[in-house]
Amino acid sequence: MNAKENNVFKQGQAWSYETRPGEKNSTVLINLVESHPELGEIFHISMRDVRVKNPQAPSGMTTDLSHFPVSLQTLQESCTALRGEEAPNPGFREGYAIWKAEFDEDRAGIFTISIAEIVGFIEKAINGEG
Repeated sequence: MNAKENNVFKQGQAWSYETRPGEKNSTVLINLVESHPELGEIFHISMRDVRVKNPQAPSGMTTDLSHFPVSLQTLQESCTALRGEEAPNPGFREGYAIWKAEFDEDRAGIFTISIAEIVGFIEKAINGEG
């Protein structure tokens, strides 16, 4: 199933996506799908098997990113193959709660860039480069 041909993304799906170099085994998990009157569907995703430099992590590397709100366009442009179905990432709830409180106060939004770009953005933010 190719995401560019099939626009059906659902909670519980795990997808391969166009990754950054060195992260070819990384996957995206759709933890929750919400509907918004202006933004349309908001997909709350986790990424695993990434390689994000993080001086705070014991190994110097973060491999799982638990919560990011993204647009349908982000998934359509990034996802390549459905890998299966899984339970939501348990770590996503904490990040979701923080995001939701900020979003409801108009202080947070959603990502509309590719998943690989999100991972790069997060890496730069963690390392004070952005």
